[in-house]
Amino acid sequence: MRVKFFRPYLSVKVLPIWTILLIDILTISLSCVFAYILRYDFRSIFTGITSINTTILWVIGINLIFFKVFRTYSNVLRYSSFIDIMRIFVALSISYALLIMGNILLSDFFSIIIAPVSVLFMSYIISFAMMSCSRIAVKVIYEQIHFDGRHSANAFVYGAKEVGVNIAKALRVNLRNHYRLRGFIVDEPELVGKTMMGVEAFANDGNLIDVLNERDIHIVIVSPSKMAELKKSDMADRLLNENIRLMTAPPLSEWNGQTLNREQLKDIQIEDLLERDPISIDIHKVASQLEGKRVLITGAAGSIGSEIMRQVASFNPYKLILVDQAETPLHDIRLELQDRWRDIDAETIIADISNATRMEAIFHEYRPQYIFHAAAYKHVPMMEDNVSESIQINVFGTRTLADLAVKYNAEKFVMISTDKAVNPTNVMGCSKRICEIYIQSLAKKLEKQDGCHPQFITTRFGNVLGSNGSVIPRFRDQIRRGGPVTVTHPEIIRYFMTIPEACRLVLEAGGMGKGGEIYIFDMGKPVKIVDLAKKMISLSGRTDVKIEFTGLRHGEKLYEELLNTKELTKPTYHEKIMIANVREYDYDEVKERIQNLINISYSYDQMEIVKAMKDLVPEFISKNSCFEELDKRPCP
Repeated sequence: MRVKFFRPYLSVKVLPIWTILLIDILTISLSCVFAYILRYDFRSIFTGITSINTTILWVIGINLIFFKVFRTYSNVLRYSSFIDIMRIFVALSISYALLIMGNILLSDFFSIIIAPVSVLFMSYIISFAMMSCSRIAVKVIYEQIHFDGRHSANAFVYGAKEVGVNIAKALRVNLRNHYRLRGFIVDEPELVGKTMMGVEAFANDGNLIDVLNERDIHIVIVSPSKMAELKKSDMADRLLNENIRLMTAPPLSEWNGQTLNREQLKDIQIEDLLERDPISIDIHKVASQLEGKRVLITGAAGSIGSEIMRQVASFNPYKLILVDQAETPLHDIRLELQDRWRDIDAETIIADISNATRMEAIFHEYRPQYIFHAAAYKHVPMMEDNVSESIQINVFGTRTLADLAVKYNAEKFVMISTDKAVNPTNVMGCSKRICEIYIQSLAKKLEKQDGCHPQFITTRFGNVLGSNGSVIPRFRDQIRRGGPVTVTHPEIIRYFMTIPEACRLVLEAGGMGKGGEIYIFDMGKPVKIVDLAKKMISLSGRTDVKIEFTGLRHGEKLYEELLNTKELTKPTYHEKIMIANVREYDYDEVKERIQNLINISYSYDQMEIVKAMKDLVPEFISKNSCFEELDKRPCP
């Protein structure tokens, strides 16, 4: 009944400022009375009422001045904090210090006594205690009345430094209806066993799981500063195996007014747990090459192209020419430019790179100096079924752009290739290898000619996390729908890189290239796809989602290679970027054979097209495909 009575007054209503000020005046008045009682006795209230009244008037008058200066009455009582208590302390300290000094001076020079110094000092102590405790009491009562523990989960915080402690404070204050702080996980031996914010700190060791189970912990919130340790250790796997939910918060700089809200507390994603060292690039060098330039990006609405656009936009280009044939995604890019880079002169152009007339018109009008060619058909099974389009877009489109770069005297042409171009087992990978061959042979031919000509650079890397149509978004969608999560083979592995770091390396490689190089990136450790699926299921908190093996798709192989076994590499100044030494082709021969391949592609005879591709790229051996029969050699 009491809770129901007080709830309306401690819910949405806020006391007006004058009410809080009136309460504070009453508090310091009572403190004066209590000080006289403590200094003398209870009878002093009646025998010395005149002196008490004088003291109260002096104390109220001086304190009112400093209450106004420090605005001690302007806060909402139920949200009182340490800062509010400090304001009260400073205001009272200055007020009573002046009262005591004034009392001494007035008594010496004018024989006027405000109050005995001992009374003023005790009044100061009592005032501070009563004003502080009143605010703390309101805060505690409000929190107890509004605390609903039915939906709160027991949580540990991993990390006890500044960010970890602030996360714990947020759990105790504005997130207490959702999470109940039960302890800290620490790596520092000196903190193990210590009590912080009323809970114990535990070591990140072999006993951690037992500790969490004993305390019925369902959530571990990881401090952003501890994400690196989480990736390097087996802690995440151990916690996920116990169906413990992993969450994290943004850095302190991104908090709303140093307060963490529930929306900012996010589940840790699989991208956060893949073991990858951070990649840095020479920003100044990249900026010097792109600043003030006309930059053309093909495939600008795709995962890689759009991220290249974002990074290039930060280097203050003179103009951005963004080309893609996908209308809606390109429109999204246009809106993003308007929101984030309104000052950049950008053109968003819907065009097909295999339309030579359209491409010619774009080059003629905008004269791009720097070209990032990311447009391509990339899905392996789709290209196995649509061979002609693979040649007409990937090969013919690339050749068209490269030739126009030469004709219009561009400075650099950076092509995005793939690890599937190495020892290709599918049409898509082979089409990209043919693109590499054309670009490199063209670059070698231009080297022998005098005058200015574009520098042609090829970058080759593996899968990027979260790209359109890739495995992680697909798994995430399957998990959301309750499964099953489909994996093609239990032993299949892939290299992964995040989209931003892949694009940073593309920019760096483009800056260091002199022409004709094929750059490969250090992709880190390969990831087993079935392990990726298991970890994503655990991160989702689902226990009912199963994994189903569907068999290798057309043209798919168990592992991808970044280099042909006959290729060697040489290092660059960037430890993550290497140059592949690949077989060189004669440009005139390559040009003729590629033109023949393009001509055949318009026959739409898939077997004939693939046969011509294998003739051009002898290491192209089909896997799990109807084109395998073309690899069979008749017995002599």
